[in-house]
Amino acid sequence: MLIGDVARRSGVSARMLRHYESLGLVRPTGRTGSGYREYSDEDIRRIFHIESLRSLGLSLREVGRALDDPGFAPAELVADLARRTRERIAAETELLTRLRRIDAAGPAGWEDVLRTVALLQALGSNDADARQRAALSTSEETSLPVEALVEAVLDESDPNVAGALRWALARTDGDAPALLAEGLDSPTAEVRERAVRSLAELPDDEATTALLRDALAHPDATVRRHAAVALGARGAADTVPVLVDMVVGETGRTDETEGTEGAVGTNDVDAADTLSALADDPVLADRIAGALVDRLSHATTGTPARRRLTQALADIPGPTASRALEALSHDEDPAVALTARYVLELRAGR
Repeated sequence: MLIGDVARRSGVSARMLRHYESLGLVRPTGRTGSGYREYSDEDIRRIFHIESLRSLGLSLREVGRALDDPGFAPAELVADLARRTRERIAAETELLTRLRRIDAAGPAGWEDVLRTVALLQALGSNDADARQRAALSTSEETSLPVEALVEAVLDESDPNVAGALRWALARTDGDAPALLAEGLDSPTAEVRERAVRSLAELPDDEATTALLRDALAHPDATVRRHAAVALGARGAADTVPVLVDMVVGETGRTDETEGTEGAVGTNDVDAADTLSALADDPVLADRIAGALVDRLSHATTGTPARRRLTQALADIPGPTASRALEALSHDEDPAVALTARYVLELRAGR
């Protein structure tokens, strides 16, 4: 079969067939009387083998080794090809993500493109100060894509940078709530906490409030705590049970001396403050006082929790709280009794 016929049947151009011949990959078995290359059936099978190996990403040199070296073992080469392919896909995916984010920023010209590229690079820097400056650079003229901000805030461990990123997110429009909601389903506890903290600092709109309400039933106690404080600050009465649990310390933390952000020592104060704000409504004040008193009566409520409940009652107005404090002023725990008497004296002087 002549070279033109081989090219048509194999899909390999005549020029490439000559290149294969120059490299010694495949040589036509014979020549016609006029000197034209003539390929045998075995030559054509070898061409198809070459093309098959090339489709796996082998170089022409590797193809030659695979076909001609009897001791050639393909396993190592195939594993290396798989590794190189993964690296190439990761690089291409990173590039695609960067291009999508630049496009999302709506650049009006190349200056805008370059500015966005610089900000994205700073956002991914190993330097916390650079990441913080990138987050704080958000303005009406210069903005970072919401997707990039969400990814950054969910990955950020530095509290100062995280705060700047949450501030930047709160100034954006669009898909921030939905993107952060995906973080609530992360298998990593730290990511879930960053997601709910970021949701809590978004503007009070219907989408964000709905997501925070869903988070009240989240299996992660940390997520429930942050959602309850955020919703309580927005006047949501259905947060009272979770907030009371936080005061008691039933939040999934067993070590009350834990020093991490979100430990009981921090959250019971946040919860008590939120309950106090909700208690500005007289009807809700009695409901909150009743919930706190109910927990005081539980036999399983330990002494530290009873002290926190007493302190929380101090900021709840109304007769229900006052009656509870009167009873607590005779409590067998001196700290509880002293706190209750002090609060009653303050109330009497008002």
